[in-house]
Amino acid sequence: MLPFVAVSFFLCFYTVAPFLSSITAAEVITCSGMVPMRYRNDKISITDFGGVGDGRTLNTKAFREAIYRIKHLKRGGGTLLYVPPGVYLTESFNLTSHMTLYLAKGAVIKATQDTSNWPLIAPLPSYGRGRELPGGRYISFIHGDGIHDVVVTGENGTIDGQGDVWWNMWRQRTLQFTRPNLVEFLNSRNIIISNVIFRNSPFWNIHPVYSSNVVVRYVTILAPHDSPNTDGIDPDSSSNVCIEDSYISTGDDVVAIKSGWDEYGIAYGRRSSDITIRRVTGSSPFGGIAVGSETSGGVQNVLAENINLYNMGVGIHIKTNIGRGGIIRNITFSNVYMENARKGIKISGDVGDHPDDKFNPNALPVVKGITIKDVWGVGVLQAGLIRGLKSSPFTGVCLSNVNLHGTTGPRTPPWQCSDVIGASRLVSPWPCAQLSSGQQIGSCSNY
Repeated sequence: MLPFVAVSFFLCFYTVAPFLSSITAAEVITCSGMVPMRYRNDKISITDFGGVGDGRTLNTKAFREAIYRIKHLKRGGGTLLYVPPGVYLTESFNLTSHMTLYLAKGAVIKATQDTSNWPLIAPLPSYGRGRELPGGRYISFIHGDGIHDVVVTGENGTIDGQGDVWWNMWRQRTLQFTRPNLVEFLNSRNIIISNVIFRNSPFWNIHPVYSSNVVVRYVTILAPHDSPNTDGIDPDSSSNVCIEDSYISTGDDVVAIKSGWDEYGIAYGRRSSDITIRRVTGSSPFGGIAVGSETSGGVQNVLAENINLYNMGVGIHIKTNIGRGGIIRNITFSNVYMENARKGIKISGDVGDHPDDKFNPNALPVVKGITIKDVWGVGVLQAGLIRGLKSSPFTGVCLSNVNLHGTTGPRTPPWQCSDVIGASRLVSPWPCAQLSSGQQIGSCSNY
């Protein structure tokens, strides 16, 4: 009988900006209660199914048999699958409903680097094809489709995608299909991911898509800064998502909210909404907290607060393009600290590619109601770039108490703006005329 396993809530990397350090534990606000942590009376170990943690033995059969047992021999309250210390090499496997995947301290679930047998699945309907290449896509390393009441947690054990073989195929242009995500939940609900280290994903790390009630908390996500497209967490056409208390250092956006790609996303018509990102620290050569660029289903009601960003490409990034359609609205960034960034804020309508040449150039995105307040940046090369579309100007872009300081060169103005309407208050360096035309910051409440 497996001994009682206590769920640890230790946070590996918890940092706050200096101006937030006075917050006490009693004042911490969390959205994680939207999905309660489940205690499972029934507990099994991967070793009960022949699992061997020597880093060499292939454990695919053990994982698949253990999860088959959980799925078909149903226990009241579900089942916890315990992975003890050791390195468990495996091919991809699917999770099932009413289960907890629990990684002990020192446990590593490691993806095989044999890509020849990696399963293919259909493209997402809101993308119409694989994100990188036409056709299908490789299934994620750990996958869940149409499941609910699932917890991935532990004592900061590691899920390692060993992604360098995939990165090299991307660099050498030998990929046949789109690379696998590290973890993907598709058409799922009531998901918790906590107290786990994610390392070296082949592609995006954590990808909830067409899902709801998802909590990602107390995770660490790591990949080299030169690893291609290793986004940290990408909520995609999903609702009620809570991302908190995590450290993310990757080769692409720390967090990127998406909702489908051009005509396929417009036709599928599922937005991302009600997403909270709180107390996240990150580093990336690309974006910190991003919306887009695939936003054709729309993105609304996003709050990102108490964010710390270091060595960034762009700290706050909202990105879309012609052909996308979709409405991006009611997006709030608050209490953001950034240090060493090429751009502090970028809101742009000319970012991202297209799945094919069938996109409608008249399908213009609508961006309105963007609030950015209480931001402090040092070592920021350019404060901001806001570039709307002539036929669809960005409206209700409101900045308050924003200070972004660095070493802007004489040829690069601190702000560049076009086709945007908004207001500003206590912004340094002084923003562009479109945001400082005498409007009152209170006018932003109209959006």
